[in-house]
Amino acid sequence: MSTPQDLKGPQAPRSPQSSQGHPQRWLILGVLCLAVLTVVLDNTVLNVAIPSLTRELGASTSDIQWMINAYSLVQSGLLLTAGSAADRYGRKKLLAVGLALFGVGSLVAGLADSTGQLIAARAGMGVGGALLMTTVLAVAIQIFTPEEQPKAIGIWAAVNSLGFAAGPLLGGFMLDHFWWGAIFLINIPVAALAFVAVVVLVPESKNPRGDRPDLLGAVLSTIGMASLVYAIISGPEHGWTSGRVMVTAAVAIAVLAAFAYWESRIPYPMIDMHFFRNRQFTGAVSGGVLITFGMGGSLFLLTQHMQFVLGYEPLEAGLRTAPLALMIVALNFTGVAAKCAARLGTPLAIGLGMAVMAAGLASIAVVASGGYTGTLLGLVLIGTGAAVASPAMSHAIMSAIPPEKAGVGGGINGTVAEFGTGLGVAVLGALLNARFAAESLPGALAEAGSDAERERVTEVFSSGLEISLLVGALAVLLGGLVAGALLRRAERADSEVVSAQ
Repeated sequence: MSTPQDLKGPQAPRSPQSSQGHPQRWLILGVLCLAVLTVVLDNTVLNVAIPSLTRELGASTSDIQWMINAYSLVQSGLLLTAGSAADRYGRKKLLAVGLALFGVGSLVAGLADSTGQLIAARAGMGVGGALLMTTVLAVAIQIFTPEEQPKAIGIWAAVNSLGFAAGPLLGGFMLDHFWWGAIFLINIPVAALAFVAVVVLVPESKNPRGDRPDLLGAVLSTIGMASLVYAIISGPEHGWTSGRVMVTAAVAIAVLAAFAYWESRIPYPMIDMHFFRNRQFTGAVSGGVLITFGMGGSLFLLTQHMQFVLGYEPLEAGLRTAPLALMIVALNFTGVAAKCAARLGTPLAIGLGMAVMAAGLASIAVVASGGYTGTLLGLVLIGTGAAVASPAMSHAIMSAIPPEKAGVGGGINGTVAEFGTGLGVAVLGALLNARFAAESLPGALAEAGSDAERERVTEVFSSGLEISLLVGALAVLLGGLVAGALLRRAERADSEVVSAQ
């Protein structure tokens, strides 16, 4: 197993290719970003389809949450194993397989005619997404020089954030012109184009001494996280002290504990437990989980608020969330965010960026019920904070992982994002359901017998939304404080080691 000293990226041996960089590395990065965009879009593109799915498939709030979480949880459960397999068997090979699986899953999802079929298809897409998310970042690390890696990771993170934020806009556009299944079918030509480009352009790379995949670890992590989220989703409906919730929560705790024990004992773990002794790694991971927790859960709630409460159509709701994506694009592709991060340093950049994001979420919670102005301010603040914090976070994680473990590093990055997003949707959705005791807002409005009763239902929903968004803001703020403090301590420890030498 790696020791804490082995966890410093610059101290680890680099591949010959990475010392000079691949001659077509920027074109390859463009292809990789295209694949990333497709996968990440599917984390949020479904949000604006919630009213359509509620009407056409009879989906309840719990069904909607599982449609979203099935993709996130399967993907997060398999990311580490996928990364380990890519390191051993070839990153290009598994990237191509991932694109193929993702395309097939999208076809099945687009043609689904029941909630059960759609949930199963989303889980299948999660398998392909796991292969994609791990290998993309691993390939990028291999083809760029150490000096170029921060810029490349910044572009990757910007596309990642862009896809996350632009999902509602794309979903709204598609729903305005087509039926809900089109939001999945549009993935197919993109996946096909990326597949061809990967086969033609991307060089193969692997670690011939790579460890064999940890299949038991993958099973344990997937079961553990799925059980945890199921308990959270079921709490409001069945009661937090009900047998179903208590048993599921106990299973989650036991399985996740077994996962941690297993990973610390075997010679080929998906994730080396020694990584957590590295403050840089721990700080970046903890911040990453909470930043995606707040963003994922809040966007899930916000899109419902804009359509159900403010009365926007799907496309209009998507357009009105666009400022978040535009801020991320503007600050990252102009290099402003990278310059700010370099000037502030990684700890302060992450801490300050997440504080700005928290302010944005709080702004939406406090003034969103009065109209779009407060929401717009919140979206701009969230986009600004994410543009600075997300790339710095990803680079901090990857630079703490030995380069021959780049696939595992990509898996950790993806696991952080997917688990944080899935947990955010579950927790903040559960908080909303605890306050708003109904199957769904459209159903409650339909059952209301008068305008006064419908107004009361809307007010209760808005109150629950406010509380959930404030919890998301607090989670992001705490994440920034924790990540910044741990990363600052890691920098000081490194400085003391250098001084002692």
